[in-house]
Amino acid sequence: MSKTPAPTPAKLSWGDGPTQYFFELTPDQVMNAIEKHAVLGVKRFCTGYCQPLASFENRVYEIEFEDEHTGVKSRHVVKFYRPGRWTREQILEEHEFMLDIQEAEVPVVVPHYFEAPGETLRTSDQGLFYCLYPKVGGRQPEDLPKEKLEQLGRLIARMHLVGEKKVAKHRVHLTPQTYGRASLDFLLSSGMVNSEVEKRFDQCVSEIVVRSEKLFKGQPLQRIHGDCHAGNILWNEKLGPFFIDFDDMVVGPPIQDLWLLAPDPDQLQCLLDGYHMMYDLPQGSVKLVESLRALRMVHYATWIAKRYEDPAFQKAFPQFESPRYWVDLTIDLERQLARIEA
Repeated sequence: MSKTPAPTPAKLSWGDGPTQYFFELTPDQVMNAIEKHAVLGVKRFCTGYCQPLASFENRVYEIEFEDEHTGVKSRHVVKFYRPGRWTREQILEEHEFMLDIQEAEVPVVVPHYFEAPGETLRTSDQGLFYCLYPKVGGRQPEDLPKEKLEQLGRLIARMHLVGEKKVAKHRVHLTPQTYGRASLDFLLSSGMVNSEVEKRFDQCVSEIVVRSEKLFKGQPLQRIHGDCHAGNILWNEKLGPFFIDFDDMVVGPPIQDLWLLAPDPDQLQCLLDGYHMMYDLPQGSVKLVESLRALRMVHYATWIAKRYEDPAFQKAFPQFESPRYWVDLTIDLERQLARIEA
């Protein structure tokens, strides 16, 4: 697989790589890739159990190992990255951030090492980057009470304390330019925006970018999770919460990892109460929330458009090419612009 240039703050947060082998990935290829390498210094063999897990962006499988010496079986999760999205350097920065968080004793699921310490990433015979994780039991948190929201707030603050200590040179910056302007340019050039609302859509998103840039001015950016919603947290009743899936890790404003977990203002306040016990948000952070929400809406539509060649996306989002989708999105963004202005 050919490498793509590292994204700069003015580019989209994904690349343009071939997807042939990614679409055609088979259980045999998955297990063969894993069996080629020792894990944690021990040679293991797949038992034949290989169950695909829900994931649009990457290909993720739960597999079972058997230790060649003890015969003990264990379950793990292998992740094959969508080709062309991230370079090796970008993925390694993702892994580095997770390992830094673990070293700070913040609960996070980190990839296994292969043969050598620090070696978390491999390339399959088909040219696909992949890594291996332990399987961690837990459930996605729903309707968390005030105490647990405050607990999560404290953990996110500790994660951000780790994040500010290093610079991720290769990761995308979450700004109005990357999530807003670059996304808008791609959507307009793709021809997917319905012609009836294209002008309104263009004007609305352009104004969101202008307004957001004023709010972002002077705001410090650092390593953050980037996609810290409830689906990327596992809550183990004995061990508590674990952060998972740093695939969308960005250099961005810390408030991004808070509002995604708590869209409701009262829930957000509980998170902030816990967060401020450990760390202080930069002044003006909360004013970014509505801008970040709007930018995410545009970025999400672009994510679908960029991936619409994938049969899984066509099946999951059949309405994406309909006029109704773009009318509704434009109306929602206009409402969001009004919130930003307010």
